[in-house]
Amino acid sequence: MNEADEVVVVVDALRKNDPETDDIIEALGHKQIKAILLLNKVDRADKQRLLNLAKKLFDTGVFKEVFMVSAMNGEGVEDFKNKIKSLMPEGPFYYDEDQITDMPLRMFASEVVREKLFLNLREELPYSLTVETDNFKEEEKGIRIEMTIYVEKEGQKKIILGKNGSFIKKIGQSARLELQEILESKVNLFLFVKVKENWQEDKTRYTSQGLKFD
Repeated sequence: MNEADEVVVVVDALRKNDPETDDIIEALGHKQIKAILLLNKVDRADKQRLLNLAKKLFDTGVFKEVFMVSAMNGEGVEDFKNKIKSLMPEGPFYYDEDQITDMPLRMFASEVVREKLFLNLREELPYSLTVETDNFKEEEKGIRIEMTIYVEKEGQKKIILGKNGSFIKKIGQSARLELQEILESKVNLFLFVKVKENWQEDKTRYTSQGLKFD
């Protein structure tokens, strides 16, 4: 965090107990970093509770500014984007203009699917799943991508699959179209859902992506 130009902490305004945010606030306090607080889902939150939450978090002393947005309907998003843009220092291009990302394509593809899941699921479930790319292979007929969506409980698996597989099919179609546009190639996307309790504690998930696990 010390190397970042700015730190933004995104908080779901509908979540009542959020130990993850508490841990982040504690870490920011120890490092004496002033961050921007971004409260999301304000369109669905009770206004008084929202104001109380904003005050409670701001009073921790680690936030220098608060933004309230709704990613769903766009409320407040433009103001936040303009603020971030104004804070970013000018610098040289580190990558080619046509380079999409410095993230490995396998990881990038899984992030596209994870985004679709987050946008279509509600409440706590998105925080209980992860997506991993098992196979990413360029073939004559296009790019074949196989992914596994890991959840913690059998009931969550049923939600991801949907009735007669309708939900997972919807996610797959949406992700495939976006990947085809970005990769400029036909994409054959295969999604699988598996239950893996405590997947967040699996060290191999992090080390395989070049990340540290403490």
